[in-house]
Formats: sequence, C-alpha cells, structure tokens
Amino acid sequence: MAKSKRKLTSAERKARRERKQKYMTIFINGKQKRVLRPQLIDGLSVDEYIARNADPIWLHENELWELMPSDDEI
Repeated sequence: MAKSKRKLTSAERKARRERKQKYMTIFINGKQKRVLRPQLIDGLSVDEYIARNADPIWLHENELWELMPSDDEI
C-alpha cells in the first residue's frame, strides 16, 4: 500500500507561495527551468513604463537617447 503524503506546514506553504510569486517556470531545450519573473510596474515592463511616462529631460539625464521622441513625433 502506498504511503500517504504528509500535509505541508504553514511555513512551507508560505515559502511555496513566495517562491511562486518570485519565479516562473519555462521550458529550455525540453527541460523545465525556474527563472525570475520580469519586474512589472502597473502591469507594464520597466522599459515600456519608462518609454510611456518619462519626459525628454529625464531620458537625456539618464542617457536613454534611444527612447527620446524625435522632432517628427512631437
């Protein structure tokens, strides 16, 4: 007869929840790998959030010239 599984303690459940929030599982070469989840701000990636909300002065100060709007876009 099979051995019954034991229940997780509250600390183990909490650690599992935190691990699920911090990491995601992806497949690489047919194997599962755990990688950090990308950081999100208001549901957007950090780069997309900066591109949408930063003003040209801030972009220039932080040397993000590729995100600066050109004269044609203004």
